[in-house]
Amino acid sequence: MWWLFLCVGLSTAGLLVLAVPAVRVFLAVQDLAREVAAGTEALTRASERLRRAAEPVAGRAGDISRHRA
Repeated sequence: MWWLFLCVGLSTAGLLVLAVPAVRVFLAVQDLAREVAAGTEALTRASERLRRAAEPVAGRAGDISRHRA
């Protein structure tokens, strides 16, 4: 009968040992997702600034091509 208690105890200890890295991985994934979201926001803002800055240049390029033709 003692071997049954030993098996249950070892199984419980093994699950607890595996739970610690699982929680750490979960927290690391949450941090990574937060960083990816921040990076996506930064890229969106940068692309919007680039689009606004390129509009006048694109308009002048159209004027130049019309004057040459």
